[in-house]
Amino acid sequence: MAGEGSGLNRGFTEMHCMSGHSNFVSCVCIIPPSDLYPRGLIATGGNDHNICIFTVDNPAPLYTLKGHKNTVCSLSSGKFGTLLSGSWDTTAKVWLNDRCMMTLQGHTAAIWAVKILPEQGLMLTGSADKTIKLWKAGRCERTFTGHEDCVRGLAILSEMEFLSCANDATVRRWQISGECLQVYYGHTNYIYSISVFPQCKDFVTTGEDRSLRIWKRGECAQTIRLPAQSVWCCCVLDNGDIVVGASDGIIRVFTESLERTASAEEIQAFENELSQASIDPKTGDLGDINADDLPGREHLKDRTRDGQTRLIKDNGKVEAYQWSVSEGRWIKIGDVVGSSGATQQTSGKVLFEGKEYDYVFTIDVNESGPSYKLPYNITDDPWLTAYNFLQKNDLNPMFLDQVAKFIMDNTKGQTLLSTSAQYSDPFTGAGRYVPGSSSGSSTIPAADPFTGAGRYVPGSASNAVAPVGGVDPYTGMGAYQSAAAKVENIYFPKKDAVTFDQANPTQILGKLKELNGSATEEHKLTEDDLIILEKLLSTTCNNSTETPTAQQLQTLWRAINWPEDIVFPALDILRLSVRHPTVNENFCSEKDHVQFIVLLLKFLNPKGKQANQLLALRALCNCFVSQAGQKLMMEQRGEIMTQAIEMKSGTNKNIHIALATLTLNYAVCLHKVNNIEGKAQCLSVISTVMEVVQDLEAVFRLLVALGTLISDDTSAVQLAKSLGVDSQIKKYASVSEPAKVKECCRFVLNLL
Repeated sequence: MAGEGSGLNRGFTEMHCMSGHSNFVSCVCIIPPSDLYPRGLIATGGNDHNICIFTVDNPAPLYTLKGHKNTVCSLSSGKFGTLLSGSWDTTAKVWLNDRCMMTLQGHTAAIWAVKILPEQGLMLTGSADKTIKLWKAGRCERTFTGHEDCVRGLAILSEMEFLSCANDATVRRWQISGECLQVYYGHTNYIYSISVFPQCKDFVTTGEDRSLRIWKRGECAQTIRLPAQSVWCCCVLDNGDIVVGASDGIIRVFTESLERTASAEEIQAFENELSQASIDPKTGDLGDINADDLPGREHLKDRTRDGQTRLIKDNGKVEAYQWSVSEGRWIKIGDVVGSSGATQQTSGKVLFEGKEYDYVFTIDVNESGPSYKLPYNITDDPWLTAYNFLQKNDLNPMFLDQVAKFIMDNTKGQTLLSTSAQYSDPFTGAGRYVPGSSSGSSTIPAADPFTGAGRYVPGSASNAVAPVGGVDPYTGMGAYQSAAAKVENIYFPKKDAVTFDQANPTQILGKLKELNGSATEEHKLTEDDLIILEKLLSTTCNNSTETPTAQQLQTLWRAINWPEDIVFPALDILRLSVRHPTVNENFCSEKDHVQFIVLLLKFLNPKGKQANQLLALRALCNCFVSQAGQKLMMEQRGEIMTQAIEMKSGTNKNIHIALATLTLNYAVCLHKVNNIEGKAQCLSVISTVMEVVQDLEAVFRLLVALGTLISDDTSAVQLAKSLGVDSQIKKYASVSEPAKVKECCRFVLNLL
């Protein structure tokens, strides 16, 4: 044990008492030094749903991060000022300075543990839903399953490996690729915290079994007992000392260093405190105990391995001892209380499923259904008992508060006052762990992005790449030649939306008429309708001075509501006509816009037809030409981007180009308004799509989008770096043809 303040360098003194939360603080994390804050910052998460950020020398917060809907119970800091938070609200959030950049959704219960990995853009979350998820650029890449109970802690071993600990009393070592490499057994109860020694794979854990355990070379090398039931947290300092915080409100430091070892008096005081602890046998920390079979003091004669515990009976009392190799002696670690070995008659206990309990309640969840038996001991935690009861009988977790309250009301506070009774679980605020999130909400599972897209490819010209003409880097037609002299950045920030203008009205109308022949009666268009659409098409494609009429727009609306196997020529007419201010205003204005977007998003289904996916994406891109369309696209950005990104899973290069163009048009709008949350979503999409696209035109448009987003915005540059976008795009700096890809990429890398 390390000293606590006597002599030189002995222990720690309190510098500040920082306050900023309105209720308990459940996690703390250091944000490393930066140019702006050379001494770093301290972040704390609280039961008040907030995160407070403090400077080292001020007891009041520098600022407060608001956004979570429940207790913030874990924090981790990364490079470039990023902070990752996990909450009971089942989400994790990524913050940059004082803004929320993205929300990671996918867990179905509280997120107890978060860690930012050394490789940029990768993050881990561990949850009460028993899983761990790996996130890349804000999207879930992989889910790790194996733990049999809530995951409580995470620790990073290297870029490729990490550790997790859980309420199932195990530690697991994982590879980032998804494989579980090893399971470590040793703890006899929940493991709350795990921390790794610097520069090696050894680690320490603490838990609900009164112990700190030190693991070396895959084995539990040492067990240190503490005079408190719950050892909530541990961390290893740079000098190798181990710090633990426990439910008796005391922080203790353990060391291997002789200079820093505590004085003999302090160590004696610690041992005395330990020997006076009351160990309740029902926790199972010492295994099953029958007092009558225990040996006496003679059982402590021989030597054994470090950390071995033995129980003896001395004058009718049961005592627990642990062997210390370093001192060559048995150290008393507590008195065992309540191990009477009594029968139901002598103890007044009730038997249920072969075990003794202080109470067995009968619970009726609803009047018509069956009743359930709920066994309970006064040493149990009412919340945990209620949770286990609901789990076991497959009952709705919404009843948790009611059942726990029922137990407390009917046992009227009969509890054994152990030390932990006065201290609540810093994660849950209850005496022990309360699972899940109090909101009881569950997230809707996302669509599978890996399903095969539709096979149908239409015979119309609508599938061609749209050149824009002129000496423009978007043409892909070789029209653009880079100047041999010093290359000038003509690529970004892009000021105007890129549209898909290429048209062949005759082919489109021919296809529409052909498919109209096979349409059902309710969908069939009359000859007049077809003439009306032909007129609309010529008005919007030929820069005519005429204005599209309400009748034309109503007919178009009917056509784009055709069944999906025949709708694509109508979508092509929409793509071309939505560029006209009147049409844009009509479809994107306040009154109809929701139906319009819902209709287009319906086509962005990975299982749908490729022609529809392509034309819906192009129509969305073309909406950006007018004010009304831009406004609508920005209002619905979250929905549209989430749905559009599912189009990355196909192999159709035209779809990839359209997806890249949609992202670029968002970047153009976001560059004009300083909306960092919007930029974060856009960066996440760029990073995700960049991984899968092969086509260099799509890559080029993504690079222009990236350059436009981060131009003149240091926060966006920081965020792009923290997502690791720079390492993703480096390879394009050496592409020989087309030259625009290489040049644009180099300009972007200059900013990063």
